[in-house]
Amino acid sequence: MDILLTIALCYGGFLLAYHTYGRWLSRKIFSVSEEHVTPANELCDNVDYCPTPRMVVFGHHFTSIAGTGPIVGPAIAVFWGWLPALLWIVFGSIFIGAVHDFSALVVSLRNRGVTIGEIAGRYISPRARILFLLVLLFALSVVLGIFGLVIAIIFSLYPETVLPVWLQLPLAMFIGFWIYKRKASFWGPSLVILLLLYGLIAAGSHLPISLGLPLFAKAGGSPFATAVVVWTLILFVYCYVASTLPVWMLLQPRDFINSFQLFVALALLVLGALVAGFSGTATMTGTAPAIADALPADALALFPFLFITVACGAVSGFHSLVSSGTSSKQLRRET
Repeated sequence: MDILLTIALCYGGFLLAYHTYGRWLSRKIFSVSEEHVTPANELCDNVDYCPTPRMVVFGHHFTSIAGTGPIVGPAIAVFWGWLPALLWIVFGSIFIGAVHDFSALVVSLRNRGVTIGEIAGRYISPRARILFLLVLLFALSVVLGIFGLVIAIIFSLYPETVLPVWLQLPLAMFIGFWIYKRKASFWGPSLVILLLLYGLIAAGSHLPISLGLPLFAKAGGSPFATAVVVWTLILFVYCYVASTLPVWMLLQPRDFINSFQLFVALALLVLGALVAGFSGTATMTGTAPAIADALPADALALFPFLFITVACGAVSGFHSLVSSGTSSKQLRRET
């Protein structure tokens, strides 16, 4: 039952914070109002600035920030025990992460949807703008390089993943055209495509696509290493193409349909926890102690490494780029 109590307390805490602290921030600090004209309406060009249904923007934003970080970080942080990681995720999200992301979004909305780097130049100094943009360039280069390499390795190790990942792109483009050209409801087609995505996962297991061929090994190195390089280059080309297309054509609908998969996975995790809690087959201390007290002598200290390990799950500066880089350009209204 301790699992059920933990879930209830965390969910209740988030719900309470949303309707109290979040509402206070929205009304008293940021003065969010539907009377304000958003950049998506004021500067609409249907490329970057594109008025979008609220749930589509939510799916796009949620998928953009819910990458591998919120999954891998807490899994590693259990090294110090599950309680410190849980407390940091709950209270860090409420009092730091959510405020950071929300404030970045509102500031961008009030400044014609420009990014946080441009805002720094506008309110601090031109030199601050240059320094901030250089930091962002460096950070994005690292993120793009690491994530590109990780996905390339996954494609090489598990060729079954290639087909479902790449075939979701034309499906996403179909959703984009369906919403913006036909002005039709997106719920029905999105649910159908969700089922198709799961079907593609099954198809991928029967039709693996591998680049670890002798043709790619002639340039030197092992077939695996060469396949990773090729996949990395392909992914970089994809990133360039995706960044130049209108946001409604690929990025937005791709993230939207991917958010359905995240919600399904989250629902299954909660269902599993509920079953385990009611059946008594698992406890919170069954896999890890609340606070680890038998760490190796050379183990990293909880402070500050817990807060570095669990970053995206609680607070991450990268989220400000999503808030000010894309989401602020898509909101139809502030409320």
